[in-house]
Amino acid sequence: MNETHKLVNDLSEQVSRLVKDELRLARLELTEKGKRAGFGAGLFGAAGMAAFFGGAVLTAAVVLLLALVMPGWAAAAIVAGVFFIAAALLGLIGKKEVKRAAPPVPAETIASVKADIDMVKEKARR
Repeated sequence: MNETHKLVNDLSEQVSRLVKDELRLARLELTEKGKRAGFGAGLFGAAGMAAFFGGAVLTAAVVLLLALVMPGWAAAAIVAGVFFIAAALLGLIGKKEVKRAAPPVPAETIASVKADIDMVKEKARR
C-alpha cells in the first residue's frame, strides 16, 4: 500500500512539473508569434507611409509637368517611382511576416502536450 502511495505522489509531482514546463513553453511560443505579428504590422504601416509620400511626389511631378519644367517633373517622377517600389517591397515583406505569425496558437506546445499525455497513458497501462 505504501509503495502505491509513493507512486501516486511521484506521478502527481511529475504531472505538475510537466504542466508548468508546458505552460512556460506556450508562453515563449506566443511571445515569439506576437513579435512577428507586430513587426509585420509595422512594415504595413511603413508601406502606407511610403505610398503616401509617393503619391505626394507624383502630384508634384504632375504640377511640374503642367508648368512645362522638364527637369523638375522628370526628377519628381523618378523619386515617386522609388517611393512606390519601396512601398511594394515593404508591403510584401510585411504580409509575409504577418502570415508567419498566424495562427496565434502555440502549435508546438499543443503537440508536445499531446505526446506527453500519450506517454502517461501508455505508462499507466503497464
